[in-house]
Amino acid sequence: MDYYLGIDIGTSGCKAVLFDENGVLKASAFREYHVISAKAGWAELDSDEVMTKCFEVISETARGAEAHHVKGLGISSQGEAVTLVDRDGKALTNAFVSSDARAVDYVHSWPQSFGLEKLYHITGHTPHPMFSLFKLLWVRDEMPEQWKKTEKIFCFEDLLQYRLGIDETAMGWPLAGRTMLFDVINHCWNREIIENLGLRAEQLSRPLPSGTIAGRLSDKIARTLNLSASTFVVTAGHDQPCSALGAGAFRSGVAVYASGTVDCITAAFSTPIFSPALLKSNLCTYDHAAPAKYATVAFSLTGGNVLKWFRQQFGKTETEEAAKLHCSPYELLIERMQEHPTRLLVLPYFTPSGTPYFDTKTKGAILGLDLSTTREEIMKALLEGVALEMRLNLEILEKAGYAIEELRAIGGGAQSRVWNQLRADILRIPITVMGVTEAGCMGAAMLAAAAGTHGDVLQIADQWIRPAYALEPQPTDRYEDKFGEYKKLYHALAPIDPDRVLSPR
Repeated sequence: MDYYLGIDIGTSGCKAVLFDENGVLKASAFREYHVISAKAGWAELDSDEVMTKCFEVISETARGAEAHHVKGLGISSQGEAVTLVDRDGKALTNAFVSSDARAVDYVHSWPQSFGLEKLYHITGHTPHPMFSLFKLLWVRDEMPEQWKKTEKIFCFEDLLQYRLGIDETAMGWPLAGRTMLFDVINHCWNREIIENLGLRAEQLSRPLPSGTIAGRLSDKIARTLNLSASTFVVTAGHDQPCSALGAGAFRSGVAVYASGTVDCITAAFSTPIFSPALLKSNLCTYDHAAPAKYATVAFSLTGGNVLKWFRQQFGKTETEEAAKLHCSPYELLIERMQEHPTRLLVLPYFTPSGTPYFDTKTKGAILGLDLSTTREEIMKALLEGVALEMRLNLEILEKAGYAIEELRAIGGGAQSRVWNQLRADILRIPITVMGVTEAGCMGAAMLAAAAGTHGDVLQIADQWIRPAYALEPQPTDRYEDKFGEYKKLYHALAPIDPDRVLSPR
């Protein structure tokens, strides 16, 4: 029997999952790493550490099958983070992840000279410091020595290919789109943007459709990973469209809800659409991992990371108890939430905001506190706030013509039935929880399987995907009223600048 590996390189860790040719999960592995925040607004990953841990999960997972039977692998990757590499293959910089906001000044100045609408109609995206274009502008001006030494610029998908010994690295179109250097209609690096930045196209990997064989592992590296030199690597791309493919969210009316460090909803459509409404709400248009499909993503950069923050600051008891019980502290925290809607209202911008506002300076807020407020109520209110933010995005998508009738839940946050029910209640949309919640790995493995069998990846998806259970929204007027108040919250608080008001004088 042949086997296929899917690797997902996220912000907080990397995963590898091994599937057989029927889509049955045979083995998996995970390694965590930590975001480095040397200064306020900075968020980096040590690229060498990430690659080392990718090698570890591949090696561990591949032991679940004989080496010559692991036919191919695909790599799903977080978007935007770039690593500059010198001619000897040494990383010159850490990778700046999505929540890194150091390039915010370029977001305002550079598009004005280039042309904002022109940039949108080429790249399908609107300016934000998360995108590679603006990160690279910052490196060019603030790290000139490293810039001069740069031979190659990699996102994590093609950096892993490079470390696997593939000479002519490539990345899937969905990941190329997240750089804002890519023409999403003509599917090539945009010469004008690249030249304006001061780059050469040769410094970037080949952009190829998802599911294209990029190369094969070197024999020496393959042996260290329990693989063989015949194992091929296919392009997959940005983790959100890969997850949508792995969850079966590539048809009209169905979207994937990925709950991880970032909460993200990815919807599919058949043709690229550019509109003033999408532009105003910063809702992008770029390639899906499914063939001949496009995607848009609505997201909150504060997602599961706010639960991690709560655990670190207020969950010492659950952390110690979970260690004794050999379970997750998050599971214990969620179990202890109050059942009914809270009296609190949370603006969940503990990081820069995502869609629709793209506000890098906004701060989070908890309204309604009094001496009767409990720790458990605060925690549930944080999760309510993130769900209300995603409902705001869904309302904007619906007004733009993208009505979502079903959400498919994946990611670490999808493992809690209680949390999934809370989302369904607030979003007012049925949620189907997938049998394999690591859908990014599954989507990448599906693309490898399609390449290995010369098959149709959508047919493979229909064969492999197995839902676990479905949840219907439970009606409650409390969330209807709360959503009405939530929509006023950002606009009421945005004029207040906590950095200016609260900074020491």
